Parts: sequence; C-alpha cells; structure tokens
Amino acid sequence: MSKITIKDFPFHYRLQTRWKDLDSFGHVNNAVFLTYFEDARIDFFRRWNISGKRESLIMASVKLDYLRQMGHPLALIIGQRISRIGNRSFDIHAAIFSENDSNPFAVTTISCVCFNYEKNKAVPVFDVIKADYQKSIDHNAH
Repeated sequence: MSKITIKDFPFHYRLQTRWKDLDSFGHVNNAVFLTYFEDARIDFFRRWNISGKRESLIMASVKLDYLRQMGHPLALIIGQRISRIGNRSFDIHAAIFSENDSNPFAVTTISCVCFNYEKNKAVPVFDVIKADYQKSIDHNAH
C-alpha cells in the first residue's frame, strides 16, 4: 500500500486543535479525532445542501485507524473523498494531516446512508454525492 498524502484527496477542510481537546497525557484525546472528522463531514453536507427531512444522511459505520499522537497547537487539514457509491449508501475516506507534516495522524472510512425521514426509509444516493464521487475518481486518476 502506498503512502497516503493530502494530494490523494480532492476536498480539504481546515481547522485548529483546541486546548480543550487535550487529555491528561498532553496530546489530543482519541475521541476528539471523531469530532474533527465529523466537522469535515458536516462541511460536505453544507456543500451538498443536505439539511431537510426528505434529504438527510445517517452515519451507519465508522472505521478509524490511529497512526500517531497529535499535539497542540496545530493547524490541521482533513482530506476527504467519496470512495464508494452503492444504491443507498456511500463511503467517505478521510485522513487528518498537519499543515506542516505530510504524515497522517489518522485515517477513516465512514459509511453513510441517504435517508428520507418523512418516509422513514433509505433512499437512492443523491445526485450531488454521485457528482463528488466522480470528482474523487477523476482526482485520483491524475
């Protein structure tokens, strides 16, 4: 497997570590990594304009691999791409990087289901997500 870099991801989300993110050992707590990925995922939701009862998303699963400790303060970049499209679900592959270091702190794959709360059922993947999946494929082809 080749090394993952920020260049592998067409979509970037920037954020800063916060003092409150630290645990008693002086590094960013492992649970906070999920919050960082959530913040980046919400940025996707805004991009797709998904916020209603007819068009919504449910996180179905998350696989998170911690690769190394993260200190504070740090300026971070979360790289994201749509890595899989199914009929009613899709995966977001993401990694956390420091602006000054090409080695990721963690990588994740998050499976999301497109959902209609008015009908209380899963629905086909929305076209805007399919379009970003194509952008991810095109980006990785270069």
